[in-house]
Amino acid sequence: MDKIMLTDPGIRPDREILSGILGENFPVYEAMIASVTGPECGLEPQWRWYNDGKAWLCKMVFKKKTILWLSVWDGFFKAGFYFVERHLQGIYELDIDPEIKEILVNSRPSGTLFPVTLEMRRKEQIADMLQLIDYKKRLK
Repeated sequence: MDKIMLTDPGIRPDREILSGILGENFPVYEAMIASVTGPECGLEPQWRWYNDGKAWLCKMVFKKKTILWLSVWDGFFKAGFYFVERHLQGIYELDIDPEIKEILVNSRPSGTLFPVTLEMRRKEQIADMLQLIDYKKRLK
């Protein structure tokens, strides 16, 4: 079973720690960070300890809007997006991996929010992630 990492509140995530946890998938993380923080995307990563989940999470923000959440697992990381029901149809219209759409079809809402979680293990997945980011940034 997959294990969430970064569970020590006293150890703030940095490049060295993330490299050690992500191993061969660290270059995927670095490429993703370079893409989302660049001028075209403009997201700001904000690492913070969350007591309710007992782990460090990275909130990715555009201006004041939360776009996605990153969590670090043993050997990979997850990118979590949350959408309200009225925005789901727009996701189905995106040119993204059909498996992502299938995840959405089978997801159960958390309150009024529908999660879309990507297990990031390959650089090729970054393109789909960027499309979801662009879509989320345009939502009102």
